[in-house]
Amino acid sequence: MDIQSFLYPKHEVAYLTTSSTMKDALDKLEACQYTAIPILDENGLYFGTLSEGDLLWKMKATPGLTFETLHEIPLAAIKKRMKIECVTIGADLDDMLTLAADQNFVPVVDDNRSFLGIIRRKDIIEYYTRNITD
Repeated sequence: MDIQSFLYPKHEVAYLTTSSTMKDALDKLEACQYTAIPILDENGLYFGTLSEGDLLWKMKATPGLTFETLHEIPLAAIKKRMKIECVTIGADLDDMLTLAADQNFVPVVDDNRSFLGIIRRKDIIEYYTRNITD
């Protein structure tokens, strides 16, 4: 078993780009029903992950911010409260499992940090539940 076996590929994953705004983020999170979402730069490299909590803290810290002005706030202006680590596609399965214990998903990149997709903790748990034998 390797990391590739668990990969939920990029073309099936909702993500944002670094040029997105706070409104874009809220709309995308609502549409895909994620609680956190990967952010890619203009070259498709993994940049980080934005969570609902990041958005809420930004709203709280920004006097006068309204739903009508969310489009004025770039993602770069939103502090990420958690650093979501990624793994390379060739990493050891144990490295990925260690990250999955603390993250809902683990972003997967190639050796150049190009985003390939995610590994969802849900899929890992389902796999091990199906394959555990006494």
